Amino acid sequence: MQIITLGDELLRQKAEKIESIDDEIVKTAKQMLDAVKKNKGVGIAGPQIGIMKQIFVVHIEDDEKRVFINPSILETSHETSKYEEGCLSIPGVYASVVRSEKIKIQAWNEKGRPFILEADGLLARVILHEYDHLEGILFLDRLPQRKKEKLIEKYEKIQG
Repeated sequence: MQIITLGDELLRQKAEKIESIDDEIVKTAKQMLDAVKKNKGVGIAGPQIGIMKQIFVVHIEDDEKRVFINPSILETSHETSKYEEGCLSIPGVYASVVRSEKIKIQAWNEKGRPFILEADGLLARVILHEYDHLEGILFLDRLPQRKKEKLIEKYEKIQG
């Protein structure tokens, strides 16, 4: 599974709803979870692997593996926190990002079952990060313009 990196236009496009949760989607979700583990990440979204569908997976160490299909953020808290984020699509670049501390999300799992999840802390942050990917938003977009530009320069130097 090839991970798309900064500069690829797919990362800036909105993902489309998944019409039906079939064997192909289940297989994709499993491959995405494998890619997260292999790349030592905590989540990955469809657009990061060239699949322009509303799917992302999250697997934080010591927590269950989670699949989110056609997610909707129902609530975000007014309380925020700052935490250093990175992204498998922007390797080697990290920055502190402010996000809501708590969220409520609705989605479907890989078995086609709807669920609502209330999350806080790191889980909420990872969900918001991956949800952004479905909207064509990168964590760099959540930073002040000058900081964003510096990090893009750094990324380009790393890539050579």
